[in-house]
Amino acid sequence: MTWSIVVHDPDTNAFAVAVATKAFAVGASCPFVRSGVGAVSTQSMTNRYLGPAVLDAMARGLDPASAIQGALAGDGGAGLRQVHAVDRHGRTAAWTGRNCVEWCGNVAAKGISVAGNMLAGQATIDETLAAWEANDHVSLTERLMLAMEAGEAAGGDRRGRQSAAMLMTTTEDFPDLNLRVDDHAQPLVELRRLLGIWRVEGVPRLGTMPSKASPSGLTDLDEIEAGWISRGLDLRLRR
Repeated sequence: MTWSIVVHDPDTNAFAVAVATKAFAVGASCPFVRSGVGAVSTQSMTNRYLGPAVLDAMARGLDPASAIQGALAGDGGAGLRQVHAVDRHGRTAAWTGRNCVEWCGNVAAKGISVAGNMLAGQATIDETLAAWEANDHVSLTERLMLAMEAGEAAGGDRRGRQSAAMLMTTTEDFPDLNLRVDDHAQPLVELRRLLGIWRVEGVPRLGTMPSKASPSGLTDLDEIEAGWISRGLDLRLRR
């Protein structure tokens, strides 16, 4: 009931997932990322335990195919699952259970996998991948957005539209980007709107927040206030 992209960008060491579906709050159940390890989407009749299990296995050095196989070994509903993953070497793998609803399947290239089920047809994932490959001149998030929009234009989820999400991590133990559209008549349109806000308001904050390279982040009171003043905010820190 979903189609999604899992991707690794070697230039930024980013892992990301973009996903859309005719179901409520897809961002709460399907996408998983882990810095330095990989990206996973678990979909169809979703088993949320599969995402962390696949990431744990890839962190131990298993390739995505072996990681997915191991995670599914203890799942009595494996035939109902669709799972795909990419690791830090750009290797991909996908599983589409024999009970998944048509149209279902996947396509892949170096560093990217596209998979879906309950789709209008194979064109959804083919056009998603084609748009990804045609837009290597734009940022990762914009490339994901264009690819998902192309998949939607090619038919998308055959039941309609309801939710979408985009999740990305680079160096930290938490995402750089975590956008969710839980319930909307045009979820990809709304996701693009939120992505525009993140570029303006979220990206600048990434350099000032606590991180592995800067455990305390920006703490200079004058510098913090200067940033507020530049945005027209009448705020002051207590001293």
